[in-house]
Amino acid sequence: MYSVELMNVDKTYDNKQLVVKDVNVTIEPGEFFVLVGPSGCGKSTLLRMIAGLEDISAGSIRIDGKKADHLPPSKRELSMVFQNYALYPHMTVEDNIRFGLDVKKMNKKEQRKKCKDIADMLGLSDYLKRKPRHLSGGQRQRVALARAIITNSPICLMDEPLSNLDAKLRAHMRAEIRELQRKLGITLIYVTHDQVEAMTMGDRIMVLNEGEIQQVGKPIDVYNSPANPFVAKFIGSPPMNLTTGLVNREKHHISLEDTLTIPIDPITLNNIENNKVIVGIRPENIEISAAHNQENLSFEVTIDHVEILGTETLLKFKWNNSNWYAKWYGQWNIQVGQSLFLQLNKDSLCVYDSQSEKLIVEPKNIQKQNIHEGIV
Repeated sequence: MYSVELMNVDKTYDNKQLVVKDVNVTIEPGEFFVLVGPSGCGKSTLLRMIAGLEDISAGSIRIDGKKADHLPPSKRELSMVFQNYALYPHMTVEDNIRFGLDVKKMNKKEQRKKCKDIADMLGLSDYLKRKPRHLSGGQRQRVALARAIITNSPICLMDEPLSNLDAKLRAHMRAEIRELQRKLGITLIYVTHDQVEAMTMGDRIMVLNEGEIQQVGKPIDVYNSPANPFVAKFIGSPPMNLTTGLVNREKHHISLEDTLTIPIDPITLNNIENNKVIVGIRPENIEISAAHNQENLSFEVTIDHVEILGTETLLKFKWNNSNWYAKWYGQWNIQVGQSLFLQLNKDSLCVYDSQSEKLIVEPKNIQKQNIHEGIV
């Protein structure tokens, strides 16, 4: 197990376009670390720089504590799984898996034994003599995984490996890759644009946008206390509801839609640079209310859309000039066009400075509310 350290790493194309900006992060030995962000945010470029497939423009990369900037990919002791699997079509599954061992000049008998062990582990034993074109998408993905792990490299890099699979198979492969990483004890760096993959697979996740780090942390911490509005909207399905609030410094509160007020202590007020803030709340922390009550942060809305998903119900409505969502457990008999009184859970609010977009007020006791002892 090796660590990977990125120190002030930049990537510039044509001396103009800066696509990765001042990335500083340490990936611990044996960690499942996920790079997540929208398309074009620089996550695949960052992975390729770790692999040595792209040169860095500034900064330094250390692998196992040793500077690796000058090392070619073959000397970095890592393996990589690509989005398109990159299997050799003219080779059998067995030959594809053993390819890396051929390069290392390992004797044939040991190659066959290692290939058999890996094939048994990944359920490929019955397909070793087939060509890749005769395999399903999930089977090809397993072959690419087998080829990557058979070399016993202490670091494995994966670039959106599940994006070509259907939803059911993606869910199955998520669990399989995570279980495999734990079993092998390798350091795994995983790139995805899918926040569900990031939340369910990573020990820690790093959210990127336009080449810059937005937040690094455990998935549950990033979900509960997103560092800025971008993270709040990107992580979570549906995303966090956001709206604008006005600060009243004399009365020590934030007003929403001229009817609701959120008390805020004077010390926190000093950290707000102007009189506008962004207030956010997760859909599951919006509750039904018996009637309008300003102290309980309740308000009346008209429901625009309803989705009953079996175990939960999603409601869409407009409030304070924004589209908002509520998410409730169970099946609710609510109709489009129906009026409801809803209320915001005071202890679940995030408040961001509208200028710096920094998190000023994070949810209170949200982990105690949402995580049961002994589960996480």
